Amino acid sequence: MITVETIGRIRREHFIKGKGIRRIAGDLKVSRQTVRKAIAVGGTERRYRRETHQRLPQLGAFVARLEELLTANAERSRRERLTWRRVFEVLRSEGYAGGYDSVRRYARRWAERRASMPAAVFVPLWFAPGEAYQFDFSHEVVVLGGVTTTVKVAHLRLCHSRMRLVVAYPRETQEMVFDAHDRAFRLFGGACQRGIYDNMSTAVETVFIGKKREFNRRFLHMCSHYLVEPTACTPAAGWEKGQVENQVGNTREQLFTPRLRFQTLPELNGWLADRCIADAKTTTHPEIKDRTIWEVFEAERRALIGYPGPFDGFHETEVSVSKTSLVRFDRNRYSVANKAVGQTVQVHAYADRILIRRGGEVVAEHPRQFGRDHVIYNPWHYLPVLTRKPGALRNGAPFRDWELPPGLAQLRRRLAGRDDGGRQFVDVLAAVLDDGLEAVEAACAEAVAADLYSRDVVLNILARRRTPAPPAPIATPAALRLTVAPAADCARYDALRPVPAGGESHGAA
Repeated sequence: MITVETIGRIRREHFIKGKGIRRIAGDLKVSRQTVRKAIAVGGTERRYRRETHQRLPQLGAFVARLEELLTANAERSRRERLTWRRVFEVLRSEGYAGGYDSVRRYARRWAERRASMPAAVFVPLWFAPGEAYQFDFSHEVVVLGGVTTTVKVAHLRLCHSRMRLVVAYPRETQEMVFDAHDRAFRLFGGACQRGIYDNMSTAVETVFIGKKREFNRRFLHMCSHYLVEPTACTPAAGWEKGQVENQVGNTREQLFTPRLRFQTLPELNGWLADRCIADAKTTTHPEIKDRTIWEVFEAERRALIGYPGPFDGFHETEVSVSKTSLVRFDRNRYSVANKAVGQTVQVHAYADRILIRRGGEVVAEHPRQFGRDHVIYNPWHYLPVLTRKPGALRNGAPFRDWELPPGLAQLRRRLAGRDDGGRQFVDVLAAVLDDGLEAVEAACAEAVAADLYSRDVVLNILARRRTPAPPAPIATPAALRLTVAPAADCARYDALRPVPAGGESHGAA
């Protein structure tokens, strides 16, 4: 680019010394076109200026799509927004053949226009004690058992006192929503009249125009249990539950930074609950400056709807039981009682456990697993099969690493060296079906204490304990005691014999 000094020299050579364009170009080693432009300009500086309205030969057909992507990207949360490079890659995958610079320049001008628009104005909200709470989920990264894990964190916040509870879960499913509400209402001592939610799929099935919503049936059952009226926000109107939206960011900074490290999820949730209470006791209320959040919350407690007890918050699925007495749920398998094989059962999935029913009868209960391809056995489910096939005790998968009570475990170890030890131990286990585990364990402990390791000894102890003790003598009340003791006189029975006609009565010989 020609410098200011060169422009000044050209103009002096022409206007003061009277040199021609050709001579000036030769002396200064510049083109004659440059000399003409320097003489023609009224100022002393020439700058390159990009046209305000550029032609877009490559981007023109994709401008509408680019603005759509930029608008959707701006409405995402900050951590989920795409970079302009990623937006460019999306356009290119849809057929755009131009360069990245065109997309970047257009996106920059679009952002400047958006920033120059008048800012949105919101009306400050006020809530009476016990009137409403707000609920939302966020995704946080923690270390559980040495493994970096993304957890779904439920946030529930009372709108008046700003009291909060934060609970982490492996999933963002309906049973987790139920569990989070129960934990919060149990901690708070009650619920509010109204609950404010976004249009999450675990609660809302259909969004109509305006505020009308079709809520999920099970979600409505939960709200009815706690006497809460559910209210859904307008789509993309986060300010309607701005308190919990702000809480998500504040909680991430206060509690999840730096990255938390715990061995198990219950340990993490215990720590989060303690922190929520501790922070409430030390944080000043944002509106009532002379009181802490906890003090305002204690006053709000009286306005809450009383806690009615836990809601039976489960997600139900019907599955069939395989020939190996297992059911498949959520990519894992769980054992059930042997009597349910080949039948259809109902799996009730809670946030922390799996309950399996056949009709109204519970046939299995297990801690819930959230990984993949896990098989969770309860060896007692296979006891009826084991009595018919005692050889399965050695290599049966359900009996691997079986944690038995101390008496049974010691008896099993001592019988293992005998030829018929497996059969004997299975016979002892079979007694659990009739006498119960507690009684069999007590009989085994008595046999072990006597250094008698035998099936017959254990079964004999059980039989003796099953024999009922003789009843205790009953004391005769004084009012029922005889005053005259009866005399034993068998001759009195002769008086009852009929006398034959014309004959004499014969007495007993």
